[in-house]
Amino acid sequence: MPKIAVLVSGGMDSSILSVDLANAGNEIFPLYIKHGLYWEAVELSYLQQFLVAVSHPNIRPLSILDLPVTDIYDAHWSVTGTDVPDETTADDAVYLPGRNLLLLAKAGVWCSTNGIAEIALAPLKGNPFSDNTDEFYRTMENAVNLALEWPLKVTRPYSNKSKDEVIEIGKDLPLHLTFSCIKPVNDLHCGKCNKCAERIYGYNLPGRIDSTRYYAGP
Repeated sequence: MPKIAVLVSGGMDSSILSVDLANAGNEIFPLYIKHGLYWEAVELSYLQQFLVAVSHPNIRPLSILDLPVTDIYDAHWSVTGTDVPDETTADDAVYLPGRNLLLLAKAGVWCSTNGIAEIALAPLKGNPFSDNTDEFYRTMENAVNLALEWPLKVTRPYSNKSKDEVIEIGKDLPLHLTFSCIKPVNDLHCGKCNKCAERIYGYNLPGRIDSTRYYAGP
C-alpha cells in the first residue's frame, strides 16, 4: 500500500481525511505536532479517542512530535487563551504565524527518516492564509528535497472542498470525537469561538445533526 503521513489536528477535516485516504487503500501514518498551544491537551485527547473508535486496519498508531512555539508566540492568544477570536471575527483572525512552515519542516524530516514520500494536509477551499498557497507548498517540497535529498510530496486533497462537503464525506464517522475549539471549557467546545462558529456553520444544513457537545455555561 502507498504510505501517506497525514498531519492531524484532531479537528473534523484532518480526522475525516485520515479515514478517507485509508479507505482508498493507503497506509496512513497520523502525525500530531505539539506546539504548546492553549487547546492542545483537550484536542489530543479527542484525537486519540477518535482513532480508537475508528480502529481502521490501514491507520497506523498516532505519532506525536514536539515543536514548542511558546518562546516565539509569547503572549499570543493561542498560548494564553485570552482574547481568543470569537464567532464575530473573520477567518484570518485565527492565523498562527508560520504554522504550516513549522509543521512541514518537522514533518518533512520525520517522513524522510521513516521512508514516507507523501504528506497530506486538510486545508479547505477559501483558506486565506499566506502559508496555504500552491507556491508555498511547492517551495516546501523543493526545500525538503534539497535539504534531505528526499522526494517528499505535499498534498491537499480537500483544497477544493467546503466544510459542509467534508462533513458529508465523514457523516458516518464518530465526528463527536473530533475537536475544533480554540478555547475549550471543561473539555468541551466553548460554542463561542471562531472555530466553533465554523463547525456549527458546517452543520447548518437541513437533515444534518450536530452531535458536538458544547459548553452550556453557568
